[in-house]
Amino acid sequence: MGAFLEILKELPLAILIYLEGIMNKKVTLLSLSVVALLSGGVAMAEDQTQTRDQTRDRVQDQTRDRVQDQTRDRVQDQTQDRTQTKERTRQTTGRELMTPEERQQQRAKMRRSETRKEREKVRAEHHEEMKERAKEQGKTIPANPPAGGMGGGMGGGMGGGMGGGQR
Repeated sequence: MGAFLEILKELPLAILIYLEGIMNKKVTLLSLSVVALLSGGVAMAEDQTQTRDQTRDRVQDQTRDRVQDQTRDRVQDQTQDRTQTKERTRQTTGRELMTPEERQQQRAKMRRSETRKEREKVRAEHHEEMKERAKEQGKTIPANPPAGGMGGGMGGGMGGGMGGGQR
């Protein structure tokens, strides 16, 4: 290093100024290169963050859409089930064609029937009457009465209670 300094001492002042300028330009270029690299890295990091955010948003949108579709399908299924149940209930009896007094009389007839066979006969006769009434009103009910009746009455259902069972 000492030899280099000795050479520099002997060089004219103009050359030293020229070399200093070259060195300053190299340092400046080097500094600019470092700044460019650093800003490029920052830009790349920002791009990665933006890409990650866009991906997260897309996944959230897809999940939200899937949940909405499933909810809509579930609501439609429930609505359809309710509608079908209402229609089935409406079709299975002539109940809405009867007055409250007629319903009471029909229940009394069923209670007075002593055997299952008698109850089936009363039910079949009543169903024929209701089919005629429905036809007169422009409505329809199923061709056959519901099997075993609509339940809820004093019949020999499951678990007939104390001394229950068939008569």
